[in-house]
Amino acid sequence: MTKTTDDPTIGRLVADVTRDLSSIVQHEIALAKSELRVSVKAGGIGVALVAVAAFLLLLVLILASITVAYFLTMTGLHPAWAFLIVTAFYLLLAVVLVLVAWTRFKKVRAPENTIGTVRQLPGALKPGSPSPGTRVKTAARG
Repeated sequence: MTKTTDDPTIGRLVADVTRDLSSIVQHEIALAKSELRVSVKAGGIGVALVAVAAFLLLLVLILASITVAYFLTMTGLHPAWAFLIVTAFYLLLAVVLVLVAWTRFKKVRAPENTIGTVRQLPGALKPGSPSPGTRVKTAARG
């Protein structure tokens, strides 16, 4: 005598769970893609607007430089000297900015604490290492 039941088998339950998880993951990926599409579009428009604004500011800088040079000519200075003064000002400003940047670049260091912690990770993953709940000792905690 065979017994027929409507109870699903373990194999069928595992197959259903696998199918459902796969469906959830696919839907989550589709949702992430649609959200990213909107964000990337908005970000792209924002970047384009900033680029246009930067170009306009460059034009304003050029026109303001010419204006300052002509104001200097109103004091009786020859136009060549007036434009040379404006050019020298920008050259001096560029040199100061490069020197400030150079001192900032000298302060850049490798992330030594992170490097030390990462070097300890292979040992922590080996059998017989401290349990996962214990912390890896970092140089900062010393």
